[in-house]
Amino acid sequence: MATMMKAAVFVEKNRIEVVDKPIPDVGPNDALIRITTTTICGTDVHILKGEYPVAKGLTIGHEPVGVIEKLGSAVMGYTEGQRVIAGAICPNFNSYAAQDGAPSQDGSYLIPQGLCGCHGFKATAGWRFGNLIDGTQAEYVLVPDAQANLAPIPDGLTDEQVLMCPDIMSTGFKGAENAGIRIGDTVVVFAQGPIGLCATAGARLLGASTIIAVDGNDHRLDIAKKMGADLTLNFNHCDVVDEIMKITGGRGVDASIEALGTQSTFESALRVLKPGGTLSSLGVYSSDLTIPLSAFAAGLGDHRIVTALCPGGKERMRRLMNVVASGRIDLGVMVTHQFKLDDIVAAYELFSHQRDGVLKVAIKP
Repeated sequence: MATMMKAAVFVEKNRIEVVDKPIPDVGPNDALIRITTTTICGTDVHILKGEYPVAKGLTIGHEPVGVIEKLGSAVMGYTEGQRVIAGAICPNFNSYAAQDGAPSQDGSYLIPQGLCGCHGFKATAGWRFGNLIDGTQAEYVLVPDAQANLAPIPDGLTDEQVLMCPDIMSTGFKGAENAGIRIGDTVVVFAQGPIGLCATAGARLLGASTIIAVDGNDHRLDIAKKMGADLTLNFNHCDVVDEIMKITGGRGVDASIEALGTQSTFESALRVLKPGGTLSSLGVYSSDLTIPLSAFAAGLGDHRIVTALCPGGKERMRRLMNVVASGRIDLGVMVTHQFKLDDIVAAYELFSHQRDGVLKVAIKP
């Protein structure tokens, strides 16, 4: 086996390069995965732009689809050569945070300090790939705590069909789950990028009877209809808040899902929410938020504002792949472009500028 691999690393603000790095050694609880397909996420673009800090030289990416190359001695129930995915969030499920019901916020940040990762809580610390440890935009990735984080891919499913499961599908569905959607609800999803489209699909699967999709791109709104949206609103052509209040007869929606991470979308999601409704926030914000007094009913409206980092772990991945295998949703259509790992800089340029109708890119080593 070779000792070196290609990997896309963060060099400095606005600069990611493909370099040679050593293939990681495998510890007893790890698994080395040969990447067959990965992708670029909006969070990776935040890293590229310097809006989310990571260490220089870190391999970026957190959405692995691949084949087990080597298993640690303590990892049972898997075989080398098996096709697998791992969640973008790969916590230690023995941690205090996991046992407290928040595995995505575990103590993994302590490991580089030589301390036990089972202790401590920190927001986003369950997100290790491309954040705390080397990520997936490479020929190989080391999966920590592999026993709990590897999920076998069902026979018959392609890489592209399961590529959304590690992050985009898990995040979008979590947004719908956090919204507390009940059968017959009216739901609005602000922003129809990949995560918003998955939130739209999740709202449909959970039983919403009226789903309103909001975006400024008609192409994305057309895709939203295929994902389950009943009504679409282009914010360039109408006052979205007024239109939604008209659609709901002045009542407001039962649930708003915010899937972009801006003051404008957050505020609109709150303004159209009925008293007692839930705002489910999925966006990655890069500046402080202001809550408008009237929309918040001065704090007396029985509103719920819920945030999320996508769930990881093999059981979450198994459930998501079951949804794909059942035919209830086809997210492979969201893979609009394909690049080799050597050309990932061009892929970042396309994806970050949202050109040529791009939704997701498949990166193939």
